[in-house]
Amino acid sequence: MRLLFLGDVVGRPGRSVVARVLPALRSAWQLDCVVVNGENAAGGFGITEAICDDLLGAGADVVTLGNHSFDQREALVFIERQPRLLRPVNFPAGTPGRGATIIEARNGARVLVANVMGRLFMDPLDDPFAVIARTIDECPLGEGCDAILVDMHAEATSEKQALAHFLDGRVSVVVGTHTHVPTADVRLLPGGTAYQSDAGMCGDYQSILGMHPDESIRRFVEKTPGSRLEAAGGEGTLAGLAVEIDDATGLAVKAAAVRIGPHLAEARPAFWEEARA
Repeated sequence: MRLLFLGDVVGRPGRSVVARVLPALRSAWQLDCVVVNGENAAGGFGITEAICDDLLGAGADVVTLGNHSFDQREALVFIERQPRLLRPVNFPAGTPGRGATIIEARNGARVLVANVMGRLFMDPLDDPFAVIARTIDECPLGEGCDAILVDMHAEATSEKQALAHFLDGRVSVVVGTHTHVPTADVRLLPGGTAYQSDAGMCGDYQSILGMHPDESIRRFVEKTPGSRLEAAGGEGTLAGLAVEIDDATGLAVKAAAVRIGPHLAEARPAFWEEARA
């Protein structure tokens, strides 16, 4: 199975590059499953129903969120009727929406997608390790599903790596989101789980984490109240993680970074590009 994960979509540049590039990638790479983190898609803060529909229409099978899940208040309502939109599974009981879902990939495989949020330097939610373990125990790899992807939305790389090793061999992919900077540690863990500390963002990299630099710099320099942060408006770059999963075991056999667009060195999975040539 071929799975593509795209990091945090930030503002209009992120939405535009996903809309422009993802449909072609689904065809060229014959992707079976695509998961996109959309928690910053609405001007950098949350997601709207129209934007969620656009991401799904561009080729995403599931949209995950994070600490900005409900910055757009309409998300409190529409998340209940959109089973392919996930907020972190360790949000408090009674929070609208769901933190995990099973979808049927284009090759017929059952894919469990789970969204979980870290606690280091983040809101003090339920223990992500205990909650994600229960989620997987309810739908184990090879029994309840054929592949499992976990979007670990967290600040600390240590917490992301700890969760990945905690789940190694029990899930297909653990990929980090939230910090908006693609890390150079794409690898397969000893048990067969694909991992990257942060997939990066789909957005304008001539920015500060996808936001216009001026106000961000002013906050560091002056330390006084100012204006609202606004998403940068330049050309977006697509960033994410490509994973090939063994249909027999549900574990990863190949993984590579994806970067398509300006400002960053381009990266494409050679194992799919060469097969297409």
